[in-house]
Amino acid sequence: MSSTGAGTMLCESEARSTLADPVPMAYLSVDAQGSSEVSLDDITINSSAGTVEVCSMKPADDPKTERSQMNKTGLASSSRPASNVWTTQQDGEVKLRMDEEGMGSEAPKTVHEVFQEAVSKYSDYYALASKKNGQWVKLTYKMYYDKCWKAAKSFLKLGLERFHGVCILGFNSPEWFIADIGAIFAGGLAVGIYTTNSPEACHYVAENCSANILVVENHTQLQKILEIEHKLPHMKAIIQYGEELKEKRPNLYSWREFLDLGEDIPDSQLREIIESQKPNQCCTLIYTSGTTGQPKGVMLSHDNLTWTSIAAGRSLMLLEATEKQELVVSYLPLSHVAAQMIDIWLPVTFGGQVFFAQPDALKGTLVDTLREVRPTAFLGVPRVWEKIEEKMKSVGAKSSTLRRKVASWAKGVGLQTNLKWMNGHSEVPMNFRLARQLVYKKVRKAIGLDRCTKCFTGAAPISRETLEFFLSLNIPVFELYGMSESSGPHTVSIPQAFRLTSCGKEMAGCRTLIHKPDADGIGEICFAGRHIFMGYLNMEEKTKEAIDKDGWLHSGDLGKCDKDGFIYITGRIKELIITAGGENVPPVPIEDAVKEACPIISNAMLVGDKAKFLAMLLTLKCIINTESGEPGDDLTAEAIEYCQKLGSKATKVSEIISSKDKAVYAAIQAAVSEVNKRAVSNAQKIQKWVVLEKDFSVGGGELGPTMKLKRPVVAQKYKDLIDEFYADANTPTTTENALRQ
Repeated sequence: MSSTGAGTMLCESEARSTLADPVPMAYLSVDAQGSSEVSLDDITINSSAGTVEVCSMKPADDPKTERSQMNKTGLASSSRPASNVWTTQQDGEVKLRMDEEGMGSEAPKTVHEVFQEAVSKYSDYYALASKKNGQWVKLTYKMYYDKCWKAAKSFLKLGLERFHGVCILGFNSPEWFIADIGAIFAGGLAVGIYTTNSPEACHYVAENCSANILVVENHTQLQKILEIEHKLPHMKAIIQYGEELKEKRPNLYSWREFLDLGEDIPDSQLREIIESQKPNQCCTLIYTSGTTGQPKGVMLSHDNLTWTSIAAGRSLMLLEATEKQELVVSYLPLSHVAAQMIDIWLPVTFGGQVFFAQPDALKGTLVDTLREVRPTAFLGVPRVWEKIEEKMKSVGAKSSTLRRKVASWAKGVGLQTNLKWMNGHSEVPMNFRLARQLVYKKVRKAIGLDRCTKCFTGAAPISRETLEFFLSLNIPVFELYGMSESSGPHTVSIPQAFRLTSCGKEMAGCRTLIHKPDADGIGEICFAGRHIFMGYLNMEEKTKEAIDKDGWLHSGDLGKCDKDGFIYITGRIKELIITAGGENVPPVPIEDAVKEACPIISNAMLVGDKAKFLAMLLTLKCIINTESGEPGDDLTAEAIEYCQKLGSKATKVSEIISSKDKAVYAAIQAAVSEVNKRAVSNAQKIQKWVVLEKDFSVGGGELGPTMKLKRPVVAQKYKDLIDEFYADANTPTTTENALRQ
């Protein structure tokens, strides 16, 4: 680890010198300070923001060759390179962050070029599989490409303009993928909208990206758009997939009608648009979930998507279909960058096959699909892993005494063996082999992960307890870390490089900087590399806040890097609670510790910003309505079993709260006291807490689409309760500190 000046630390040996193909342009990145520009005839040395760029222009004999070279290097139409690493204009171009060698020196490609390569390599391999009337209907890579080509021509027929949005609002399906890639082929911007968005939130996205076309899944989503269409001046058409149209309206098309629209558009017209596309131009917008304000349109270039997919795939050791085809299940919201990278771009790059889950996947049917597909790779957000854990514990609680004893023994063996492997030991103990036959194989088969060698988690923090639970069953869950602004992954964990609670090591071709580290080495995590986004659409100030003058992307996350290059996230700057005494408190570790100490707790949120002490909002584990996704009043089987062990007969959340159940409240207090004992200072101790009547949910607004806690929403929703914590702030109690409702 090397120092790069006061207050910064690189989590790598040095910032790499970079030199790309010298014809027609070469990049040289050095660790420079200041800014200067010197022009000498056909050579421009531009030292700005910590990089030096050497551009050597050579005339090309053939116009086609010249255009091809320009596309590869991302040259602007003026035959000069884009001079800045960021832009906020949807038709803007950026300087690619090329390296001299290694992963960062890969030739830049457009989305179309990568898809063409996929067709040439994997033409007859199955690409997409969706269930129709109980049967899997599959598309080969050639069929997939042809449908994207048809969709692109139909978008042109409908009047899609260059760099205007095609918004897609619906659950994962082949149509979603085809609309996304077809929009890019046609020169538009592919834009996912969360299915949970209100009409107003849909309007914000569609207006912000100057959407010409909206693609919706069904009548319910269509109604949202019809409610706001009069406020969308650029909109030209709506397309509905997933179900037949219930009404005929001007400029409203079924999916079948849409695909036939472009038949009279000549292939040459589309080909000309595709050939004009450059790797350093925007092709996709990912809108942030807006947990801290208005959503921001993250502009991702062709190079962001195509380079990141090859870099991530190699780092994760994905196999090409010609060797062994990777199988994945698509169910996470495709408006999120993680789902797009795992479901769309990695499979296209490596020839994987994507199976679409049912729309109610997160309400209970996901495991059914997993059991049927038996994927080789699976990404679950933490809440998905927690739900699987809860279900398995619930089933285990109903097992015979003997089965429970065998499972307990096997889990102990599994955890210890895997922890040893994690630390470099390679032996396979005899008791582990026995436990694998008796327990681990059966568990994996029961949840459909018997062929899965790559189980991932990302998008939000996951507790050590959940990681250890799966590790004890010989299911290591590997953490990935990144953000929309890094095109998805920045760090990855793999079996050969894995530490519990670490999000892994940076991908090849990426660089990490710990900005202003404290005495413990904790500072803001910053990224650099080809995966860094172009900028926020029409938000110059926000873009400048995110990308500093030296080109580093500031993540807003706090973390550290150990001597082996493993990165650990310790909190988020905006989530930091700053007490009245000025102490900075990262809430997540404290929240996780309380949940681990008291298994009946589902969600915990620490409060106390600018206050004299910390307090906590708690929810209990309850059964979720599989239809509505609403948290119910009935406790989960695991929670009921826990209550019984305490001597409580409670089976409902309301019973515990209304009676202030002595056994349960005492257990919560004991857990809080235990966590407080480990607090680094008095300011980090929890002084009061309250159990809420209802668990957090997406529908309730407390959780985002990827189950990430929306702290400002929760704080506003329970403002009166929080105010009550501090109504008598001078006399906080520590023995019986449950807030009386």
